[in-house]
Amino acid sequence: QVWQIRLDLHLLNHDGNIIDAAGIAGIVALCHFRRPDVSVQGEEVTVYTPEERDPVPLSIHHMPICVSFAFFHQGTYLLVDPSEREERVMDGLLVIAMNKHREICTIQSSGGIMLITDQVLRCSKITAVKVAEITELIQKALENDQKVRKEGGKFGFAESIPNQKITAFKMESTAVDTNKVEEQAEEIIAKAEPPSEVFSTPILHAPGTAQIGEGIENSWGDLEESEREDTVEEEGESEATAFEYQKMETEDTSTVRETEDTNEPIVLSDSEEEEVVILEPQEVPKKTR
Repeated sequence: QVWQIRLDLHLLNHDGNIIDAAGIAGIVALCHFRRPDVSVQGEEVTVYTPEERDPVPLSIHHMPICVSFAFFHQGTYLLVDPSEREERVMDGLLVIAMNKHREICTIQSSGGIMLITDQVLRCSKITAVKVAEITELIQKALENDQKVRKEGGKFGFAESIPNQKITAFKMESTAVDTNKVEEQAEEIIAKAEPPSEVFSTPILHAPGTAQIGEGIENSWGDLEESEREDTVEEEGESEATAFEYQKMETEDTSTVRETEDTNEPIVLSDSEEEEVVILEPQEVPKKTR
């Protein structure tokens, strides 16, 4: 029989280099975890509760720590622990996992960049120094946690809330000063530049559309083929109707003039805009169409 242990990592927020942070979090969680104590007598296995025996830690032989390297300008520049913005513009990424005994556990290279042997060896030397520092920090944090637990003090999530380690981006609500708001608004308006001149003349871009004022011509004026055909047919029908009406009106006018010639002459006005024909018959003539 064996213990089945599952490790889940939930990402709250990050500013780049999530591989290194997730690796450190996973290693610390495994080192901090305690399983129930077990005794085996022949084929009988006894699992003790935390009240009967204190839980025991896992048998972790070494702690592999990941260190990421970002390369820029085809490997000319090297950067350790890149941020989120730096990851967007980097040419390639090299991740080396190593323990404090200088044993390389894994190497992963991604991106369109070719690395030479000297670059990989240089990164491995830097990784050895960083792994030694991070391992020492992890061991100190675990020792402090165990010491505080024995003394009965605060530890874990309850201890991190007052220091805002997890809720670092949380901000208390601040009161908004609303005094003299109208005076400040008047000063801002007085200092502001006057609005640009507004053109009220409508601009006709296409049949059925118009624009008032300045702006960009939109694409609504571009009619599709089916709409264009309908518009052309409507315009043709309206022109034919206007022509017939004009023809009928001309015939009516000629008939009226022939009728009026027998009675009295036509009086014309002196209007500048258009010519107006005034008919002054003694009796209203009957129009014949």
